[in-house]
Amino acid sequence: MEATIEVSDLRKRFGSTAALDGMTFTVTPGRITGFVGPNGAGKSTTMRVILGLDSADEGTALIGGLRYQALRNPLSHVGSLLDAGALQPSRSARGHLLWLAHSQGLSARRVDEVVEYAGLGTAARRKAGGFSLGMRQRLGIAAALLGDPPVLIMDEPFNGMDPEGIVWMRGLLRSLAAEGRAVLVSSHLMSELQDTAQHLVVVGRGRVIADTSVADLIAAASGDRVTLRTTARAQAMTVLARAGAVVAATGSETLTVSGIDSQRVASLLGRADVPFSEIGAHRATLEEAYMELTRDAVEFQSGGTR
Repeated sequence: MEATIEVSDLRKRFGSTAALDGMTFTVTPGRITGFVGPNGAGKSTTMRVILGLDSADEGTALIGGLRYQALRNPLSHVGSLLDAGALQPSRSARGHLLWLAHSQGLSARRVDEVVEYAGLGTAARRKAGGFSLGMRQRLGIAAALLGDPPVLIMDEPFNGMDPEGIVWMRGLLRSLAAEGRAVLVSSHLMSELQDTAQHLVVVGRGRVIADTSVADLIAAASGDRVTLRTTARAQAMTVLARAGAVVAATGSETLTVSGIDSQRVASLLGRADVPFSEIGAHRATLEEAYMELTRDAVEFQSGGTR
């Protein structure tokens, strides 16, 4: 089966709220696609439609060319983690996975493999209801991997993870994509996606705002700005502003300058005897790029879609 998610012109209303308004994008094999946007942007609704948990009013969401409902033994085609708390708390972790495996014709041996892979070996026989959020996330990931699927969909997988767990999650996502799987990850943690995803789908108000590589998005947000480090911040700001630059203080000794290039900044400061220790092209963070893109994509005022 081809490892591709194709979302085309999805539209969905909950009463008077337009949760999805022409949502369209493709998740291709071999890379991690970050799926980001403000609360109410339609991320969770889109993932639920892909997985057949909600139906769209219009449009299609296909996994390997098929609707989820048409997949036979779906866990062998797509694994998902939408809600780490969606389990029977009185079951052990292994019991939860055995129940899922039985429903899909998968073996107990495969259950034991994913238990170890997710780092649950010592907790496999504990009741899942007593797990921390981070451990429930690991159990959800083990469930998503049960059928060794070519497509993976994960909603906020970094939530509740300790530093060790976050490092493990980054490595897991990268290895899954490197194996040729299509990986869709929704997260509010831009720093994690900046270090993990290769591609981003940014959404707002139920539609796609940007569908681009992480590198291109950061480059566009960086623009022609210059980062300057100086112990004479106020003096530098005055000199540069008089030359027509737009200057913003970003730290006790750092400024971001736009409107003039780094060579002219250095020349102006040198002539004015303003000391500086560092000057160079500004590189925006993914969070800065995201905030700039989604500034007008406010949360829907009615309804609880995300």
